[in-house]
Amino acid sequence: MNTTASDRAEPDLSALLGERRRLTNLAYRLLGSLAEAEDAVQETYARWYAMSPQRQAAVEAPGAWLTTVAGRICLDVLGSARVRRERYVGEWIPEPLPDRTEWFSGRTGEGDGSDDPADRVTLDESVNMAFLVVLESMTPAERVAFVLHDVFRYPFGEISGIVGRTPAACRQLAASARRRVRSAQLPSAPAAGQAGLVREFKEAWEAKDIEALVGLLDPAATMTADGGGAVGAVLHPVEGSENIAAYLIHIAAKAPGLTLLERTVNGVPGLVAQHSGVTVTVAAFGLADGRVSRIWAVRNPEKLRPWNTARPE
Repeated sequence: MNTTASDRAEPDLSALLGERRRLTNLAYRLLGSLAEAEDAVQETYARWYAMSPQRQAAVEAPGAWLTTVAGRICLDVLGSARVRRERYVGEWIPEPLPDRTEWFSGRTGEGDGSDDPADRVTLDESVNMAFLVVLESMTPAERVAFVLHDVFRYPFGEISGIVGRTPAACRQLAASARRRVRSAQLPSAPAAGQAGLVREFKEAWEAKDIEALVGLLDPAATMTADGGGAVGAVLHPVEGSENIAAYLIHIAAKAPGLTLLERTVNGVPGLVAQHSGVTVTVAAFGLADGRVSRIWAVRNPEKLRPWNTARPE
């Protein structure tokens, strides 16, 4: 007996809503912005509920439908974001995430086995700030194909329907993105080691010990700040350990009453600066050879909303 769309049961509401966390995980990695990710997911559900019950019942795999729609929405957002970021005041840094374990959950099934498992990116690595910055250098299609396949393990056959290209073309996009990641030589360090170094950095900064700061920084370190034109922030990257240390001491002198807190930022130890209990800066770190090689300091208030609404640890 054939089953028609009208014979199928309506999709379970709780199952549909249960997809929200996974979709937000995906959209954040695709867009680098929690606010934009939540908007994309909201739009995805709006399109679902805009369909008639008959059309909803005709969808054999609602989760896959939601993923396809969310992916397409993110692809469109990425295209427009490139234009908007060209007009952005100063440097643009992905929105930092507080320590919320749900951002690391997601699809864990295997893909189509077409690439070396050693090249795979784990979900926790994919939310690291250094990794997200590399994603920003990719074309929208590269980013979507790479994140869906290498991070969320989707086969290229499914990705093809999202990107609007053949599976072979999607495979090439992911391979090109993978080369970008490899060439970036992302800094890495065990979390325990990074925590100790970040703590030393915090103490040296609080003590305004410029020599200690220089010693903790790689000589070729780079610090990038993102104020978005809303607050004061250096517009161009500060390069070199001595210049960064001098800048940090200058900032400390200009902002009395600033409190530095050790917090998890995008899955690894970082620092949060608060003034009168309000988070004003979130700093993520990249480490190399036991020293700080990169600092990403986010000061744009729009990107700090999760830090001022999250529950205290």
